[in-house]
Amino acid sequence: MDVLFDNLDVFANGFYTTIQLFVVSGIGSLILGTALAMLRVSPVPVFRSAGTLYVTIVRNTPLTLVFLFFAFAYPRLDMVDLSFFMTACVALTVYTSAFICEVVRSGINTVPVGQAEAARALGLGFGQVLGTIVLPQAFRSVLPPMMSMLIALLKNTTIAAGFSVAEAGQIRSILSERGENQLLTLIFVAVGFILLVMILTSVQRTLEKRWSVAR
Repeated sequence: MDVLFDNLDVFANGFYTTIQLFVVSGIGSLILGTALAMLRVSPVPVFRSAGTLYVTIVRNTPLTLVFLFFAFAYPRLDMVDLSFFMTACVALTVYTSAFICEVVRSGINTVPVGQAEAARALGLGFGQVLGTIVLPQAFRSVLPPMMSMLIALLKNTTIAAGFSVAEAGQIRSILSERGENQLLTLIFVAVGFILLVMILTSVQRTLEKRWSVAR
């Protein structure tokens, strides 16, 4: 336990940054992924094609390459100057949103078509039908796979350690310089991630119980 208590500041700062990365990119992924899902079910062919193209390209691109693009290629475009932390958030959001999109789209497909048709018969537009009738039911039906995507996002934050972001994935290299036992360091890092995943799983179960009662 000396490895943990003697370097508690390193573990605390590393996991604090990891949680920040997860929260920011998680919210961004849910928003962008939902928007992409709306494009993919849009009645406008151009929107559907744009959503499909994005998902196809990003899902088949390794996350490390997405990081490399925003870390090295994006700055050469002379656009917005991003910090290392924000670069990691953008890369994680761009990548994860493609998977969130497919999860949300599968949830949309579970909603009976008759409900959307009835809403349109009442005069509701496409956006109103999705926002008030379809999406709330879709999110309830895809909660388990959605949480699985968020857990994968949490673990993917460790890639940011290779791009100058001092998060949990960089704890090992920091403690290596201090001469600490590497095996114990990795064990404590793994335990930290296990605890975070357990929290997310608990949130999932709570939401499942609450939404099952609501139904």
